[in-house]
Formats: sequence, structure tokens, C-alpha cells
Amino acid sequence: MKTTALLLGLHCHQPVDNFHHVLDEAIEKSYHPFFEVASQYKDFKFSVHYSGWLLEFIKDKAPETFSLMQKLSDNGQIEFLTGGYYEPILASISSQDRIAQIQMLNTFIEDNFNQSPKGLWLTERVWDSVIIKDVAACGVEYVVVDDYHFISSGFDKDKLNGYFITEDEGVQLKMFPINKELRYTMPFAKPDVVCDYLESIAEDGVSAGVIFDDGEKFGIWPDTYEWVYEKGWLKEFIEKSLANESIKPMLYCEYLEITKPISLAYLPITSYVEMGSWSLNGKDANILQKMQNGCSDTFDKQTIEKFLKGSVWKNFLVKYYEANKIHKRYTDLSNDRIDDKNYLESLYKAQTNDVLWHGVFGGTYLPSLRDNAYRFIIDCENIKYGETRETSVKDINCDGFDEVKCVTKNLITLFDSKLGGQLIEFDIRDRSFNLQNTMSRYYEAYHEKILNFKPSVKPTEIEEEIAEDAIATIHGGGDEDFTEFQEFLKHDWHTKNSFIDHITDDKVTLESFTRSTFTEYGDFANQPFEILKSENETIHFQREGGIFIDEKHHRAVLDKSFQIEDEKIKFSISLESDIEGYKYLQEHNLHFANLKDITINSQSFDEDFELKNCDKITLHDEYTGKTITYTLNKNADIFISRLDTLSQSEAGFDLTTQGISIGFLFDLTAKTTIIGQVEVGL
Repeated sequence: MKTTALLLGLHCHQPVDNFHHVLDEAIEKSYHPFFEVASQYKDFKFSVHYSGWLLEFIKDKAPETFSLMQKLSDNGQIEFLTGGYYEPILASISSQDRIAQIQMLNTFIEDNFNQSPKGLWLTERVWDSVIIKDVAACGVEYVVVDDYHFISSGFDKDKLNGYFITEDEGVQLKMFPINKELRYTMPFAKPDVVCDYLESIAEDGVSAGVIFDDGEKFGIWPDTYEWVYEKGWLKEFIEKSLANESIKPMLYCEYLEITKPISLAYLPITSYVEMGSWSLNGKDANILQKMQNGCSDTFDKQTIEKFLKGSVWKNFLVKYYEANKIHKRYTDLSNDRIDDKNYLESLYKAQTNDVLWHGVFGGTYLPSLRDNAYRFIIDCENIKYGETRETSVKDINCDGFDEVKCVTKNLITLFDSKLGGQLIEFDIRDRSFNLQNTMSRYYEAYHEKILNFKPSVKPTEIEEEIAEDAIATIHGGGDEDFTEFQEFLKHDWHTKNSFIDHITDDKVTLESFTRSTFTEYGDFANQPFEILKSENETIHFQREGGIFIDEKHHRAVLDKSFQIEDEKIKFSISLESDIEGYKYLQEHNLHFANLKDITINSQSFDEDFELKNCDKITLHDEYTGKTITYTLNKNADIFISRLDTLSQSEAGFDLTTQGISIGFLFDLTAKTTIIGQVEVGL
């Protein structure tokens, strides 16, 4: 008889230390009701992966849900998959950290559910053969990837309904390809549609209908709680799948016992198909889409996916400077680790993947996620340094240029020689908070929905099949008009750090400063500087650059000196050139946890504004309890504006405040010298 084993798996994860109300909602609307409904059908088997931190939270805050999970485990109804405890991209952390995080989750599952996991969930399905020996060393026998992994390697989609074997130096690992049709139809199509598809792929013996996807799809994604539970989708699907003789719900470990692998397979470094597009820069992502559309009249969808591919997950570290900073900071802390329990816990928490990439969900655009990552990084630093002071020069960012790191009693600062000798990290040690945790305004492919609205986006083949009996997924196109967001759409040509050196003219305004559209004549704002000195908390950068006016190059030398003290950064900026009558604009960008907590010169910050002829500005932050004071040796006109990003989310678009931009505008003379300090005080 032809049979399809339904290998249903749910992956559930929340960013470490995410807002508790978000977790409470996920438990109430997704995790608990799924287990509650499933528990009524003892023959309905499925697999789950929960990140370790989320399991801890549920055990502590939702004991009823945790007990239900234990009951289902005791009854043999669910199988737990392991993974990195704090949900890192396994290929993005060291071998030592991979093994440690997997073993941590193994231990938790064994202690609480009496299971020794044989399967592993790959965070965001990011596959890299570098992990094979490490996961095998942790007792893992199989992993779950996408059918796209196989298609992009040359396999045909209709021959993927089972599992495969791969190896590295003879160490074997089994791989299950997730079926994209199931990923897009569950739970969005009616149960009959899903069951009909499962029946259609049934083969003599037992084929596999592999689905392992976000558990949050069952209750948290838009409209799914009503659809899955209130309207009874899950109950109906379970009953119909159990009643269908061609469908047999099964655990992955059970399927491995009764079947043999399809063949040997070697996969490229990849993730799911959408991730490949998201990791491209905005321009290239649009080109890829146009190429795919242009080929659609000649080639079928599977052929296009096989040969036209996006980038790899790690390209997010190239696309987003801010993501790379976090990744390289925790990588450096891992390579120079301290054998301390609290240090390692903070290190592993910093490796949580969510903050390092962006697709449909906010990811790296969410300040709260970046704040958490830096909190864990700074906690590691506090354990490492204690009262020790240190100035060091090292290529932490792995870009071929050195950064200068200075640790004092109260501050940790990093300056990037590649990017204008700019301040790229400004940590308050006693609050484990990075004031420089800003985000630049990148051009994203989806901004075209705002810039050039075009209705009637063609649905995918899968969406066409289920359109009559479905709720919307978060991946589909639509006719919604987003042009209302045009006024908020701004793009930066340089990263939003501090001590950025601009050469401009008297036409610069608050508006052009806010939008990064003022005229730039110099080559200092995004170009390398030479490190002349870095010792005893003193740092000196220099660039022999130029000022370009009417296509003529004027030689200019810019010196930047910093003295880092316990609570302040003293600075001296000296610019020599033969240009007068222009303007020197020094830009700073500061990040705060909540802009509503900020006062500027004792006034609440409600809208962008400008100060004339001032030599001092004070910002007070209620969240950290700190006052940041800029003091200058000469008067300047000062621009103060919000730094907002417009990013895509599952609900449409989010306008997110990343911080405050401050511009100090001075007259430019043949020799311009600006002396001042930034002080962080109570």
C-alpha cells in the first residue's frame, strides 16, 4: 500500500531576554493550545525543537504548558530535537562553542523529558558541512534542511520524499529535506488540501512528507490563532490525517528505523530560498527577482531555483555593518575566553542569531535585540577586565583594518580606522549599555514597494493552488499601497557612528542633515585613517585626504586625537587645507533604549530642532540614569534629529527609532581646530 509518513515538526524560539509579554502571548496563543489539542489524539505524533532559553522560560513561567510537554513525551507522542541552547547559527560560532551549546540543550532535554536527542534543528536551516563532525560528536544522527538545499545542489524536487546521507572525512549525517509545499500550506490551506497533497506523494513502502517550520505559525502569525484554534483547523487536520489510510503521522526517529536513505548527497552552503534573497544588498536582490521573472516564460520554477540563487547567510555580516560588529565582538570574546561560568553564559547568550540578520521579521533593525547582545558582550568584558585598564589595537572586525579598543574604569570605547577613525562602540560599563548601538538607514529591496508602488503582484504557484481555501502567509505579495511611507524613507551613504567628519557648505540645513542629503566635499566621512598612536588611553588618527570643489582636488590633512578617561572622551580635531568659506560638520549618533526617556538641555525631545551659536549640549537618559554632555571650545550651530529606520515586518512596515543624530557645524578656515569632550556622568 502507498503511504506517506507525516513527519511534522515545530521549531519554537524567542530571542534571548525578549519582552515577557511577547513570550506570554506566544505561550497562550501558540505553544500551549497546540499541545493541548494534540494531547487529545494519542496516535498523532510530531517532533519539536525549542531553544534552551525558551524551555527555561516555559518551565519557570508556564508550568502547566511544561507539564503538558512532559506528558506528551512520556506517552511517546513527541520527539525533541536538539540544537544550540541559545539558538545561534551553528556555522557562525566556533567548534568549541557549537559543541558546548548543543550539549547544554541535550542535558536539559534528558533531565526534563527523559529523551536523548538524535535529531538537530539547524537554526534558520543554515547548512554548512563544517558542522558535521561537531554535531555527530554530540550524538546527533540527523538534521532537517530545506528541499531548496537539494534543488540548488542539482536534485529534482519529486525525488526528495525521504532522507539522504552526507559525510565529512567519513563521519556520516542523515539529512531530511523539508517540503516547500507543506511549509507554505500548513496551516494556511484547509486540511483537505494538505491531506490531498500528502496522499499525492505517497509511494509503495513509506515516503516522507517532511514539514518542520515555525511553531509560531500556529497561533502567532497574523490571523492564525482564529484560523488554527477558534475555527478548528488543527483539530480537523489531525482527525483527517489520522482517518486517511495513506497518511501516517510519525516521529523522525521512527521513520529512520523502517526506511533506508535515498542516496548520498553533498549540499552547498545555503539556507532557505528566501534567505538567499534577503542576504543580498537591496540592489542585487531586485536584480535577482527581475532575472527570475524574466526566465519564467522559458523555464519552470524548479529549474530557475536550481540555477538562479541568492547569497549565503553570512553575507548579512557584509550587508549590515552593525551585525558584523556584534558577531566579531563575540567571536573575539570566544577566542580569548575566560574559564568562568558567568562569562560563558553571557558569551553564549550573545550568540543568539536573531540580531544578526533581517528578512520578514525585524532582526538586526530591532534596537532591543542589539541592546541585549551588547549587554551580554559588555558583561563578558566586565568579568574579563575588572578594574584593569587597557588600550589595544586589533582587527576585531576581520576587515583588514585595525580597531582601537580602550577600557577604563567606567567606559569601553572602540574606534574604527577603516571608517574615518570613528567611534563605533561607547559602552557604559556599570549599565552594560552601548550608547553607540545605532543603525544606519540601508536601502532594502522591499523599499521599491514604497518608492514605486505597483499593484497586482503575481502570486507564487503554491499560493495560486491554495488561494481559494487559505489565509494569507507572511511571504505573499499583495495590492496594499505603501506610498504613505515615502516621507519616512531615508538612506545613508555612510555608517551612523560618531566623530564623523564632513566638509560641506552654508547650504546645509536641519532637513538635509536629517536626510543625509547635504553636499559633501571631503573624503573623510567613510575613508580609512592611519593610526599614529594608541597607548595609555590616548589615540591619534590621521588622514591625508582631500576636499573636492568644482572637480578640483585640494589637499587636506585631518588629525583626530582622543584621550579616554574614566567618564569622558576628550578630543581634538585639526584640519589643515587651503579652503575657506566652507563648513566643517562633525556628526555624532547616539542610541538610547527609549527616546521618551531623553531630555536635551532639560527639555523633552519631541521633534527635530536646531540650536544656534552654542558650545554645550546636555542629554539626560532616565533609562541608564546618565547625563551625556558635549562641551566645545568654540560655538557651533547644532542640528538635533531623530534617527529612524523603515524596515519590513510581518505586519507590513515598521518605523523604528534607532537614536539621535547630532551635528556640530563650524566655519572652515585654513587651519580649523575643534577641542572638546563627551562626558558620561550621573
